[in-house]
Amino acid sequence: MLSQQTIDIVKSTAPVLEVHGVAITTAFYKNMFEAHPELLNIFNHANQAKGRQQTALANTVYAAAVHIDNLAAIIPAVKQIGQKHVSLGIKPEHYPIVGEHLLGAIKEVLGDAATDDIINAWGEAYGVIADAFIGIEEEMYVAAESKQGGWRFFKDFTVVHKEKESENITSFYLKPADGKEVPAYTPGQFITIRVSIPGEKYLLNRQYSLSKASDPETFRISVKKEDEHDPEGKVSVHLHNNVNVGDTVELTAPAGEFILDPEKSTPVTFISGGVGITPMMSMFETIAKNQPSRKVSFIYSARNENLHPFDKDIKFLLESMEDAKYVTLYSDTEDGFITKDVLAANAIQNGDVYVCGPVGFMEAMINYLLELGYSNEQIHYEFFGPAMQLELANA
Repeated sequence: MLSQQTIDIVKSTAPVLEVHGVAITTAFYKNMFEAHPELLNIFNHANQAKGRQQTALANTVYAAAVHIDNLAAIIPAVKQIGQKHVSLGIKPEHYPIVGEHLLGAIKEVLGDAATDDIINAWGEAYGVIADAFIGIEEEMYVAAESKQGGWRFFKDFTVVHKEKESENITSFYLKPADGKEVPAYTPGQFITIRVSIPGEKYLLNRQYSLSKASDPETFRISVKKEDEHDPEGKVSVHLHNNVNVGDTVELTAPAGEFILDPEKSTPVTFISGGVGITPMMSMFETIAKNQPSRKVSFIYSARNENLHPFDKDIKFLLESMEDAKYVTLYSDTEDGFITKDVLAANAIQNGDVYVCGPVGFMEAMINYLLELGYSNEQIHYEFFGPAMQLELANA
């Protein structure tokens, strides 16, 4: 338990963190990687280069300061971040390193304003928050490891099939190299793939949604080939160009909380754009196989037909479903966007809605849904990369 004095001091820093948070986290990552370059084998370099990781951490630190007198309020965020940490193989011994450099960055950015009392209070608070992360993440590791075919950290998988789904998306079917079965996972979850790319000093990690219903034989990820000149494109280009059937990659166990609730049978709407379709495929196929009478609306947007993956698969699954609708719009054509009117006509009002795609797409879709009367509890969404703030009408 934190003392009231510590709570008061940490809480008093919230306004400063709101203003200077990104400067602090930027200095934190820079200093930590200089002192511990081995951690570059864990962190996503593209998220670092684009500033997304710095912003996400700044938001977390600010939320911790605001809620330091009621840490239970940030447990949902801790669990969400913990899923990402577990998918990257974060270990308890990493937390003291983070703490040291986070406190150092606060002192560096705030200067004399970061008094000894403030640094000591944040040090004490960080210890409590780190213990919460370590405890929750250990529970996640144990849960993943205890599943049939489960494991902890990274495991070798062999590419057993590679299939082009569209002009820019290719699927990889992955089987455990040790011949064991893959663990069951909840539709919507993702894995982390780790690769060594010639010319790159450090290992590179990327997280990809599992794009088919769970089965004991293989995982499937469906990867969009990004611009090779974009830092984000290195892994996807390598997978498309250089990873073939028979090759080995390393994976972490499935993780993530953007999931289809297996206990529900109420109507569900899937709204996705571009490669955001991948977690929807896992959810949609699971419903088609296990709940074919469930009411579903699948709304998808791509630029054109050549960039539209899984169209035949969706139509095939529709044949076995009793009450499912499939709507596709192409933005290269006139009136080819998912608008508020499109959602009013095709989304199901009395059920859950899952949204996945680029940030701008999700902001538009979620705002439309809120304007149409959907509640926050009905709307579920997933980011590509670290969770960022959405500009929502009710925020």
